[in-house]
Amino acid sequence: MSSQVRAIPAGVPAGVPAASPVASAATSAARRVLVVDDEPLMRSFLEEALRRQGHQIVAVASAAEALDRLGEARPHLALLDIRLGGMDGLELLERLRELAPECACVMMTAHGTVETAVQAMKRGASDFLLKPFTSDALEVVVEKALGLARLRRENRALRRALRRRSGEPQLLGRSAPMARLIELLRTLAGPRATVLISGESGTGKELAAQALHAWGPRAEAPFVKVNCAALPAGLMESELFGHEKGAFTGASQLQRGKFELADGGTLLLDEIGEMDVALQPKLLRCLQEQEFYRVGGARPVRVDARIVATTNADLDARVRDGRFRLDLLYRLKVVPVRLPPLRERRDDIPLLAQHFLERAGREDGAAPRGLSREALALLVQHDWPGNVRELENVIARAAVICRRGPVEREHLLWEECCPPPGALRGGGPAASVLGGLEAGASLWEVERAWILATLEQEGGNRTRAARRLGVSVRTVRNKLREYEAGGGGVARLAA
Repeated sequence: MSSQVRAIPAGVPAGVPAASPVASAATSAARRVLVVDDEPLMRSFLEEALRRQGHQIVAVASAAEALDRLGEARPHLALLDIRLGGMDGLELLERLRELAPECACVMMTAHGTVETAVQAMKRGASDFLLKPFTSDALEVVVEKALGLARLRRENRALRRALRRRSGEPQLLGRSAPMARLIELLRTLAGPRATVLISGESGTGKELAAQALHAWGPRAEAPFVKVNCAALPAGLMESELFGHEKGAFTGASQLQRGKFELADGGTLLLDEIGEMDVALQPKLLRCLQEQEFYRVGGARPVRVDARIVATTNADLDARVRDGRFRLDLLYRLKVVPVRLPPLRERRDDIPLLAQHFLERAGREDGAAPRGLSREALALLVQHDWPGNVRELENVIARAAVICRRGPVEREHLLWEECCPPPGALRGGGPAASVLGGLEAGASLWEVERAWILATLEQEGGNRTRAARRLGVSVRTVRNKLREYEAGGGGVARLAA
């Protein structure tokens, strides 16, 4: 760390020499530099020196002005004085790391200590300069910081390319509910706001959380997961926040927790509704203050991690039962996202089934297979209480049974090892709806029977029925009027 703190001979030079041979090819292309210093003489010196080195300069006297002109400046590098009126340089550093993550930052001060330098580095500074310094020393630091920033950009580009090759999180589906969900997740991927993802078991909550991370500006940073139902409260605290050496019996060395490991990235709190009530106040404080204490620690640890939580529980009911803190729910539920169950997006079942079948074939080295029309109809009829995970397991079992040719109805109904789900045997509500139709019934008749049965199950509530069917309320209303005009006694539902 001592090599980062540069003590330069006193005295700002009266004149600025021509650029030294230290300048690399990076200076041949102008880089935009933001200078923030409340001393007019220092600002003038930095402006002149950096312009001679070939850079474009925006120089301001305060953190507030720097933030106001950030969009105009679009800096590759920021030179920040630590002591500023109002917001200080370290606070400004944190804001820049959030608002302009591509910008490299170098801190400057006339009152530097090793502790100050360490604090600046921990908050994301590339380097540290002690005032006063010469233009040659400035050039060395600037070129080094710009070089490191360039390497980070190249590294991010390579990671993006690798992620495209390996495949981003696949939220498969063409139905209206899935289209709305994907659009919402892409919108939420950029902001830092905490997201609470709710949904039934097997709907893909963790996959949605991964998509939020992969589609946002933190994609190259860590994505860390912790299952809040997996450990008791005593061990969970250490898992989340880490512990100091000697904090308890067996703590033979310092251990960083999940929050620290996720610094700069995303932390997924899976099944947050299962967290012990005794630990919830500490989590709440960490979310509010963005800092925490390790178990046995005396100093706070600051982190910058985006929090995404998932739950299949009714947290409002748990608040009423005293098993979940209301203030923590408010903190987590800044942006709520609900994942639709598979029965509300039946149009996606053929696509998902074929995807799982192809994946099973690749894993087993089998030839590509499809699904027969009868097998596909059976899958679409099922209500899937286990959602996508249940569908995946059914397809995996059918792929094992069916070694050649398409998957048939009997492969889905095979009961030698374990019986298939009830609706797949023909006992579910979907099967009963279509069971009254003769083979060869028109699509109009099938559609009419399905919509009317869904409305009946929802007690005539067109909004809930439309959500389950994956269409708009207007579509349901128009269909009902169409059926009423054609006869069939649906006047009550169409009203």
